[in-house]
Amino acid sequence: MTKKEKLVDLLRQDARLSNEQLAAMLDTSADDVAAMIAELEKSGMIIGYTAIINEEEFDRNSVCAFIEVRVSPEIQCGYDDVAAVIAQYDEVSSVYLMSGGYDLAVTIKGTNLRDVAMFVTDRLAPLGGVLSTTTHFILHRYKEKDKMFLKNTDERSLVSP
Repeated sequence: MTKKEKLVDLLRQDARLSNEQLAAMLDTSADDVAAMIAELEKSGMIIGYTAIINEEEFDRNSVCAFIEVRVSPEIQCGYDDVAAVIAQYDEVSSVYLMSGGYDLAVTIKGTNLRDVAMFVTDRLAPLGGVLSTTTHFILHRYKEKDKMFLKNTDERSLVSP
């Protein structure tokens, strides 16, 4: 594994590590780390940094939904074009092209169930190329981006039934 790959792995685990801390872990200088990070950002490999928030604790009224979208790509408008339009909405957290029974997976956040319903009926479903949608509300998160949301978990229960 190259130093750059090790750096990316360390940043995935904790993007708050200082250049000095990263340098010590990579056996290099803080200036080298800063240069590698700048190169990764410039190339588009690193596109941002974010905190993983326990939304259920932060805002108990927020609603998160996963929406399956079936699309009929047309000559002038393919999957990428439909996904780009959907991604522009503020409510949308993520958009993925999928294999299987539907084409796009869209994750959105709203302040309540009605907000999510209105987004689907007023903005998503009427888009050109959208054939159908299926909305799944996220009831509880257990793990996201390698971080566990479980409280008071006995580590033994994670290994044995």
